[in-house]
Amino acid sequence: MSQHINRGTKCVRQNVMSLKTSLFGERSLTKVAAVFDTRDLAETAAQRLKNVPGMNASQVQLVGPEDTRGVVEAPLSRKLEPEQAGIWRTLIRAHIVTGLTGAVAGCALYLAFRWSENPAVVSSPLISLGVMIFFGSIFGMLIGGLLTLRPDHYRVTVSVRKAIKRGRWAVVSHPVNPRQTTLVMNELRHRSPHVVRSL
Repeated sequence: MSQHINRGTKCVRQNVMSLKTSLFGERSLTKVAAVFDTRDLAETAAQRLKNVPGMNASQVQLVGPEDTRGVVEAPLSRKLEPEQAGIWRTLIRAHIVTGLTGAVAGCALYLAFRWSENPAVVSSPLISLGVMIFFGSIFGMLIGGLLTLRPDHYRVTVSVRKAIKRGRWAVVSHPVNPRQTTLVMNELRHRSPHVVRSL
């Protein structure tokens, strides 16, 4: 029984990962940040994270008050969202995948109405099909736009920005898999009372 549950859990994880891969163009889909009172504490935590198995230096960013200087806080933005090219890939992939999914859902809705012999659909089948595909695609692309905005990253970004405006320091990590995320979370929780993460 437990083997079947484990296989089922593994299958679900694989399906979620393949869905994420088809939607998102970034390598790291999770963002983890911890806030520190001093630069020394933050630097120590950042160094420890770089020793997490599989992590490399580019996945760990030290963020401080000096990052808010300059035009439109460019250094801070690059540290919070280092995969700029990946964001563009996410934008394109998410809209294509969710738009096509919406179109298929529109077709399925049309077939359901047609099967139930809905008078409006039966009287004008081509127009009904076109309308349902069109609105299904639009609705799907709206969801794609929402996914591209990554609302789950907002909480992390706001916490970091607030902290550094108050003269504090933050370590922002971009783990690339669930194991790294767990290790990063554990390490940061030992070092800071204020740790936030995206989904």
